[in-house]
Amino acid sequence: MTVSVKEAANYLSSQSDILILTHVRPDGDTIGCAAALCHGLRFLGKTAYVLPNPQTTPLYACYVEELLAPAEYHPSCVVSVDMAAPSLFPENALPYLERVDLAIDHHPSQTFFAARTCLDASRAACGELLYDLMCEMGAMTPEAAAPLYVAIATDCGCFAYNNTTPNTHRIVASLMELGIPTAALNKRHFKTKSFTRLKLEKLLIDSIELHENGIIGIISISQDMMDSIGATEQDADDMSAFIGQVEGVLIGATIRELQPGICKLSLRTDPTILNASKTCALLGGGGHAAAAGATVEGSMEHAKNLLLSAIHQTRHETAQ
Repeated sequence: MTVSVKEAANYLSSQSDILILTHVRPDGDTIGCAAALCHGLRFLGKTAYVLPNPQTTPLYACYVEELLAPAEYHPSCVVSVDMAAPSLFPENALPYLERVDLAIDHHPSQTFFAARTCLDASRAACGELLYDLMCEMGAMTPEAAAPLYVAIATDCGCFAYNNTTPNTHRIVASLMELGIPTAALNKRHFKTKSFTRLKLEKLLIDSIELHENGIIGIISISQDMMDSIGATEQDADDMSAFIGQVEGVLIGATIRELQPGICKLSLRTDPTILNASKTCALLGGGGHAAAAGATVEGSMEHAKNLLLSAIHQTRHETAQ
């Protein structure tokens, strides 16, 4: 069932032993939300932990390293943050799939796998929704403010993406009033690149394909290309935003080979031109109108053809 922010806050306030789940290939929103919620629940006197996520990169690990659940922890309440579907559960979270008590999310592609779902698809980040929930509980603390800022800022491209709203800025202003080091956080997440990342960007530039007079841009990166420069998951963080920097590109796609025969597709669009969520839904994925993704089987060339076909189908249906 769906629940309001107030109902979700009341439910969490009534719980004691709480485990928080994050999604596969964790980004700043899921990690930031998990860390902030865990801090807030502990402030209220609850026993709360974040389930270790084996795919967490060093860029985000620092926000949860002191909050991770020990192997022997047995929660009475399980909460997921920024997770829209069972396919987003890391392998070690699968035992909790049938017992998620509360899902907190902002994806319109939410599949309502939890007993309770607090959903607001109008939010730029799950962090925005979580901010309201934590304020409702009286759990918005300075310790929670920094990871919550990371959650919001990373999901809206440091407030450059078109999902950013006036409410986004109002929430961030409130977090800044709690004393968060915004300059240091922005430098860490938006202004610092490893030399390996720069080499990766060179490979991305070499892979660029433009279609339909430059409106559609596609970049591709194979595992062999990653291995050739020693690139890690942290080096590939937010790679999906790269193609959108090319002048004239309104539909930007990234094809990433996760392993032979498995490719991850990321789509960033001008939603007035193409709904990314509807497009990726054709491939078994989902997300938001301006940013979505899917994972498909087959070669990178096959994945590209599937994606182009889905883009053309969605645009044709929209035009009718």
